Amino acid sequence: MVFIVALFAHGTFGTFFRGTATHELGHGTVFRTKWLNKVFLYLFSLLSWWNPFDYASSHTYHHRYTLHPEGDRENLLPLHPKVGKTFLLQLFTVNLLTLPGRTFGKGGLISTVWVTILDAVGATRSSEIPSNEWLNALHSDQPEQHRKSMWWSRIQLTFHGAMIIFSIMTGQWVLPLIFTFFSFIANWLSYFVSLPQHCGLRENVSDFRKSTRSIKLPRFVEFLYWHMNWHTEHHMYAGVPCYNLWDLHLEVKDDMPQPRTLVGAWREMLDTWRRQQDEPSYQFDTPFPATAKTKRSRRGDALESSIGDLAPNGLS
Repeated sequence: MVFIVALFAHGTFGTFFRGTATHELGHGTVFRTKWLNKVFLYLFSLLSWWNPFDYASSHTYHHRYTLHPEGDRENLLPLHPKVGKTFLLQLFTVNLLTLPGRTFGKGGLISTVWVTILDAVGATRSSEIPSNEWLNALHSDQPEQHRKSMWWSRIQLTFHGAMIIFSIMTGQWVLPLIFTFFSFIANWLSYFVSLPQHCGLRENVSDFRKSTRSIKLPRFVEFLYWHMNWHTEHHMYAGVPCYNLWDLHLEVKDDMPQPRTLVGAWREMLDTWRRQQDEPSYQFDTPFPATAKTKRSRRGDALESSIGDLAPNGLS
């Protein structure tokens, strides 16, 4: 029983390596020493089956064209805030079968390993899945980045394959659970705090306050989430290190919508999803406070336009 609890905690915390830690490290803003960002980016990506090269291309477009479907297909609306029994069972145990669909890089263990194999051999993914169609387009647009992605997938398969073989030969069966499969165990907390970023909000608008949602979280959860709960602020100033987003929030809060609670954000998303079943074009229009400025009074400065070191050479 103690082992099960420890494994659940290991997965709950370790899940934030995949797509959260790698997100911020990909922006290159965590450490002032730039090579340290790369070291930990590749380390966390290797352990959590994350592809930092495909993500760098995708996420650059996401920041430049947030929720404009012609330029940003990292999150395709409408996003479904799933709470089905089978889905939740996987989130609280082992995420084996969930498929990447309208969100980049968020599949379960089986689909992730399968697409890593496809990437390693340079095979084209099925375009019937929206996130795969997006990756195929990125590979065509950024061939040099695609070559790096292929080699990275081969490295991942070699590393995790060697880990599994070593565990079989030595009888240390716990090693794959700790180092190879942990990012697919107990995905519940990562899912609940990350989906509110854009789910149910307006597309084709240039104001990040309409297309992005900030939420309040307990300090420890905010730490695990690398402070990405302040997601509107992050999109407005993507070159600001994650650990400074709270201070940034205090500076701009008079111009910002009221941060939602996690429960309030989920209620808002579910209400929006139910309404979208009858009104497919409906999107939640975030209200502004009376103190908010609705127009910019000056041109954006370098900090506002910075996304750190995220963009690959082909998109710099």
